[in-house]
Amino acid sequence: MKAGVLNSHRGDVNTADFQGCPFCLVSRAGICPGAGANSAPRTQPAAAVTISRHTIQARQMIHSAREFSGYVICFCSGQAVSSVALPDGRRQILDVLLPGDCVYWTDLFDPMSGRLIEATENSIYRKIDRKEFYGALAQRPEAFDAFIKLCVGTKDQADQLALTLGRRDALQRIARFILDLAMKLIDRGFAKEQTISFPLRLRHIADATGLTPVHTSKMLRQLRRDRVIDLEARSLRVADMIQLRQIAGP
Repeated sequence: MKAGVLNSHRGDVNTADFQGCPFCLVSRAGICPGAGANSAPRTQPAAAVTISRHTIQARQMIHSAREFSGYVICFCSGQAVSSVALPDGRRQILDVLLPGDCVYWTDLFDPMSGRLIEATENSIYRKIDRKEFYGALAQRPEAFDAFIKLCVGTKDQADQLALTLGRRDALQRIARFILDLAMKLIDRGFAKEQTISFPLRLRHIADATGLTPVHTSKMLRQLRRDRVIDLEARSLRVADMIQLRQIAGP
């Protein structure tokens, strides 16, 4: 059986690996060699799938846009951003990746996603053989159903991003970005008293909202001045969730 190849970390089970298990397709498919106690129970033997475990430091690239790969990347801990770029270097951040997230669902079908993945804090992730992963999902209906829901959710997220960039003003864009990230972290149990891990830098927020860093900084100052958020080094607290929702809009 090829599953369970953990690179230099063979046999080293870290509790940090388990942060995203309840939300992870790899865990739901019953193929993760280090799945935590909160992962879905295995109702049948795990398929033979090639998996490797990797660690990376903040601000390092995990995957390049033009990289051909035969694997799917799933996050175990930490955060990263997924983006596409123009030839002149300008980029659009499409998603913030959290524990339990796969980089992009089309990776199961296309060996070149066209996305650049950058870690925003020290992270752990796994690489799963693409074809073997798809086969394992096909053998577990509940995991494949979760995959379909992920596809639908990703499409809805893309629609919301188009609406944000096309019709929301600068303050609404920033508020919507913070609200969506905060709710995702809260729903997964990664927030404490509406305080979330926020390793993103100004350039990340600007690239996610289609604004300049100067304009982004101005909008963040306004949200802080109005006591909607408290932003400190590597953490953000939503001080007024109702007002944040009102600013972000429907």
